[in-house]
Amino acid sequence: MRLINQEGKQLGIFNLREAVEKARSAGLDLILITRKVSPPICKIMDYGKYAYNLDKKEKKQRQKAGELKSIRLTFNISPHDMETRAKTALKFLKEGDKIKIEMRLRGRQKALGNFARDKIAKFLESLKQEVPLKVERPLKREARGFTMIITRSVGG
Repeated sequence: MRLINQEGKQLGIFNLREAVEKARSAGLDLILITRKVSPPICKIMDYGKYAYNLDKKEKKQRQKAGELKSIRLTFNISPHDMETRAKTALKFLKEGDKIKIEMRLRGRQKALGNFARDKIAKFLESLKQEVPLKVERPLKREARGFTMIITRSVGG
């Protein structure tokens, strides 16, 4: 296994017994970092500190995944305003947030649902050119318009 000391310097390749002995002599633990490569990578460090940092990182990811940002489109949105909202949405997606896309329809606009769907589809296409998207909740007709929730797809 490839061994890394507590300062992050590579010590070289050792067998398991030698690696455990080096960790004991330093008064620390031997932690398997990854086994996906050959040889596997182990690090000499304090396990309590490692577990604390790992837990802290997971909590931050869980906290971030829960944020829901909202982007509101209008029925007669201009191309420039559409670009501005797309840039804002991209910023949110790159930060790992979910986005709720809303289009409110008023009065006679409610009869033109297909036009509204086309506007939302254009908006999604402009986003897909920049980042891969995943639809969390598909486009849904509600009493006052359309809504949908999207996130950045894991692969991108």
